[in-house]
Amino acid sequence: MQPNEKPYPRVLTIAGSDSGGGAGIQADLKTFGALGAYGASVITAVTAQNTQGVQAVHTVPSDIIRAQCESVFTDIRIDAVKIGMLPDTETICTVAAALRRHPAPFTVLDPVLVATSGDSLALENTTQALLGELMPLADLLTPNLSELAALSGRSLPRDENEMLEQGRLLLQSGAKAVLLKGGHWSGGFARDWLVRQNADPQCFIGSRIPTRNTHGTGCTLSSAIAALYPHSKQLHLAVAAAKSYLHGAIDAGQHWHLGHGNGPVAHFWRTVR
Repeated sequence: MQPNEKPYPRVLTIAGSDSGGGAGIQADLKTFGALGAYGASVITAVTAQNTQGVQAVHTVPSDIIRAQCESVFTDIRIDAVKIGMLPDTETICTVAAALRRHPAPFTVLDPVLVATSGDSLALENTTQALLGELMPLADLLTPNLSELAALSGRSLPRDENEMLEQGRLLLQSGAKAVLLKGGHWSGGFARDWLVRQNADPQCFIGSRIPTRNTHGTGCTLSSAIAALYPHSKQLHLAVAAAKSYLHGAIDAGQHWHLGHGNGPVAHFWRTVR
């Protein structure tokens, strides 16, 4: 580092592209930039997607995914990795092999199986591949409720207790930590829980914002955690700061009118009003 150079995290996102710009690679890179991190990317799939849903998915060939990973890891020091949409088992195995060749100091796995719109983003059943290949390499999992149920082998959790139980099942299966997101429950506040090996669960409470502009919130939260973790290297602090950032982004974008469906959040709310 040069004498007057300020440290900034180098963060890699391995995910799919969202042509509408609200989720996926686009949301990840916006989040990294908004939080002062340098973002690199490996694109695993190209989606035709907008605020109303996913219209088409094209999987990037595994040799191109492998080449992207090698290009980044062999040239740029990577401080954290965020993994998002991996459309099939071949892609999952390719990414896992790259991470085993180039271990990252911190990895967030957002096991993207279903978009906010309800559209499937996995072209085949990838649950076992995620559990066997990538979960052992991840420091944190950030599933939504549907993904949590699929990974734990249970039905959709009906309340917070069932959500916590499914999180504990993932810990028993080898997950190091799981962020359980309670934004889908009713009430004026959303309660998220961080469950970890050999630690008591930690609760994060935030006020609920009544808006339909929630497209890409899962991508944004996981990428924010990846961008913020290198500063403190304390997982609970990174989660708290990421949730605060996302809450501000939802609040700033709650009245946006982009498209005819679920709009995105305002990623650069701290600098642009």
